Amino acid sequence: MARCTAPVRGHSSASAAANCPACRGQGRYNVYNSYSGSGSSYSSYSTSGGNRSNGGSSIRSSQPRWSAASSSIFYTPQEIRALTPIRNSVEKLSDQPELRDVFLCHAWDDRKDAAKELNDLLESCGVSVWFSEKDVGLGVPLLRAIDKGLAISRVGIVLVTPALLRRLSSEGIADKELSALLAGDRLVPIVHETTYEALREVSPLLGSRTGLNTAEESMADVAAKLAELVAI
Repeated sequence: MARCTAPVRGHSSASAAANCPACRGQGRYNVYNSYSGSGSSYSSYSTSGGNRSNGGSSIRSSQPRWSAASSSIFYTPQEIRALTPIRNSVEKLSDQPELRDVFLCHAWDDRKDAAKELNDLLESCGVSVWFSEKDVGLGVPLLRAIDKGLAISRVGIVLVTPALLRRLSSEGIADKELSALLAGDRLVPIVHETTYEALREVSPLLGSRTGLNTAEESMADVAAKLAELVAI
């Protein structure tokens, strides 16, 4: 049986629904799953373009308070709810311009593929990234370098891939990074080529954090949202 590619948040674009093996036959509208948590509840609704209908009323994809007036990037209510505490942390550290914008946590196996792609896209958006492939010199102890990278970064992003799920199961270096980032509102999961359901099976704590999903939008769109999130 075909399974929906976005079982938690639903589809954030019509193209994402069209590419989903479970939802592609449901017409031109993109169907969102119901969601509830922390006193807020979002019922199932559909979207075509930037509009969503819920019980006969129309709701437009919104922009968070940190988006520039000229921004063309739109977010789901769940994304805004999840990213707002991260933005608050960014603003609290705005008086420390020497800090990197983000610390990129990733599995070693992804360092030349998905992690490098995300790093390059973020840098093309003007985001300063701590990325082990360029920030850990030869002969430098990796754990010491990671500690330094965490200390000099405002926000952590974790690229959740099948390779990272395998590393989390074995409690490697990625587990140390995540433990530090999970201690505060500084972590944004980016799910890539896997699902939140699979993440929760390996790490319920990390899986409880809502982030962004490349099954719903391109890696370039994810990078653009992260660039807006950390812009001061």
